[in-house]
Formats: sequence, C-alpha cells, structure tokens
Amino acid sequence: MIDKIKHRAHELFPGIAIAGLVAISAQFLNEHYGAPAMLMAILLGMPLNFLSEEKRTADGIAFSARTLLRIGVALLGVRISVDMVQALGLPFLALVVAGVLATIGFSLLIGNLFGKDRLFSFLSGGAVAICGASAAMAIGSILPKREHAERDLAFTVITVTVLSTLAMIFYPILTASLGLDRDATGVFLGGTIHDVAQVVGAGFSVSEETGDLSTLVKLIRVTLLAPIVLIAALILRKGTEPGAARPPLMPLFVVAFLILATFNSFGLIPEIVKDGASQVSRWALLAAIAAVGMKTSIPKLLEVGGPAIWMVVTQTVFLALFVLGGIWLIG
Repeated sequence: MIDKIKHRAHELFPGIAIAGLVAISAQFLNEHYGAPAMLMAILLGMPLNFLSEEKRTADGIAFSARTLLRIGVALLGVRISVDMVQALGLPFLALVVAGVLATIGFSLLIGNLFGKDRLFSFLSGGAVAICGASAAMAIGSILPKREHAERDLAFTVITVTVLSTLAMIFYPILTASLGLDRDATGVFLGGTIHDVAQVVGAGFSVSEETGDLSTLVKLIRVTLLAPIVLIAALILRKGTEPGAARPPLMPLFVVAFLILATFNSFGLIPEIVKDGASQVSRWALLAAIAAVGMKTSIPKLLEVGGPAIWMVVTQTVFLALFVLGGIWLIG
C-alpha cells in the first residue's frame, strides 16, 4: 500500500510542481504589479500546453486541474458562517440571492441567441453570478465530459476575470456618480463583481467600511456555490442517459464545504486554522487554474468565438442592472 502511494506520488510530483511554480509566478505578479493572480495563472499556463501531453508531467497536471481544484473550493467553507448572513439583513440578503438565481436563469434563456448550449450557459452564468473563476472551476468539475470542456472552462475563467478587473476599476466610479451611500455601494460592489479579490480591491478603494460590507456580500454569494453545484449535480445525474457515467449524487467537495461552513458558524474552527485553510485554498485554486491553462490549447480557445464573449458581457450587465434596481427598490 505504502509502495503504491509512493509510486503514485512519484508520478504526480513533476506535473504538480510545474503547476505550483506557475501559481507562484502568478502570485508574484499580483503582489508586485497588481495583476489579477487568477488571470495570470491561466495565461502563464497556456503557453505550457505541450506539458499536458508530456508523459512525465501529464498525470500531475491533470491531478492539479481536477483534485486540487476541489480541495480549494471545499476549503472556502472556512470563510462562511451564519453570522455573516444575519449581519446583512433580510432585504439585501434576498436581493443577493435573487441576483444569483436570476443571472443563472437569464443565462440559460439567452444561450441559444449566442449559439451556445445549456452547459456552457450554466458554466458562464454561474461564474458571473457566484464567484468568478472559483465558481467556473467548481461547476466545470460536475458537468458531463464533452469534447470542448477544458476549452470552455479556460475561456470562462479568462473572460470573467478580465471583466471582474474592469469592474473593480469602474464600478466605484459608477456608484459615486449615482450618489449611492456607503451601504448601497458595498452591496452593489459585493453583489456584482465576479471575483473575491476584485471585490476587496473595489470596496476598500472607496472606504474601509465599504470594503468590509462588500466582502461580506461577496462571501454570501460564495455560500450559494455549494447548494447550486449540488442541485445542478442532481439534475445532471437525473438527465444522464442509461449506461453513461453519472455525476455523484453529492460531490464530496460540496459535502466538505458545507461541513466546514457549519463548523465555522458554531465557532469550532480556531482562527489560526481558518487562516491556514484560507491560504491553502487560495494556493490550491491558483495551482488548479494554472493546470487548466496548461491543458488549454490557444488555437482551440479562439474557436469559442466573439458571440461567447458578448454573452458573458451581457450576463455581467444583467447582474449589475438587477442588483442596482433592487437597491433602488429597497431604498
């Protein structure tokens, strides 16, 4: 048994090590030049596509793209608690949840207009609605295997990260020009920007209080990742053709996410463990997205086409207008 584990570790190490080095490089660019780490990880990984077909590294890269991804998503649970939800208040909580569900539903409705199927619509809509790259990777892990799955995932991650970065720059200007107060600004930024890092950047660029509130709202959106992935897995499992491989009834990483969120809600996770798990989650997701980049062919990525880009832009605009309209209605 131990020999088998050692042999498997020996097979996986080269690919995992390369994914880790790309993740470190992406984090360096983030810390020193302000470049989005997720975007840098996938862009740095893509020129290394040949390594995903190299015998010595292929297994480790595939492991990083799938297993490290699930570990990273599961550990996001340590950042979620019931107290966070209660602090927001029922009207704004309802708006955040409605915004997520409406965006996913809207995405499924408009997919045909852009020549995309329901699986791509759900993948991109979930990424826009919930938490950007992390949501895209979690949703991608439960979708049925298909020919262009990795290409679509890489495309979605790149597009939502670029749009999230643009939102981080322009949304604070928009909220100021609209005369939104501190709370409304925090809800808008946290309820519309795709990735957590960009929400933090946008919120704290306005004020410390706005930054705290926008981060809270964003993490509530992250909380919805587990139930949405679970429901989607059940639907996909039910719709699977007889004899075909069926998605698991309850993905283990979703179970782990919910367990950790429950423990955190009851204060059972020490702060030092929480900080450590958050760091592990970030690095696991960075390495996973680097591996996704390495498994992506640039020529194949270009095959996705312009309509898909406009589809994600349309989803982003819809979410922004929905949340803004809800804020005005709530007052």
